[in-house]
Amino acid sequence: MSRPARAADHRWFGDKRSQVVHDLDHTTDACAIDDLLAAETFIVFAPDTLVEARNRCYHACRHCAAEEEDAA
Repeated sequence: MSRPARAADHRWFGDKRSQVVHDLDHTTDACAIDDLLAAETFIVFAPDTLVEARNRCYHACRHCAAEEEDAA
């Protein structure tokens, strides 16, 4: 899957509805990033890290960020 144009400079892409953060470098079809873009309920983080997303109470997506979560 290609990176969305709205998040071209970001790796971590959060869903405000479910408080789940996606790793755009490892997304799968199960992540439904296109639906998230259509609903316009996304957030990006600064600094662009999983740690910052967790600081904002977001949880790693089990489909695309599982490896990163285990490493943290």
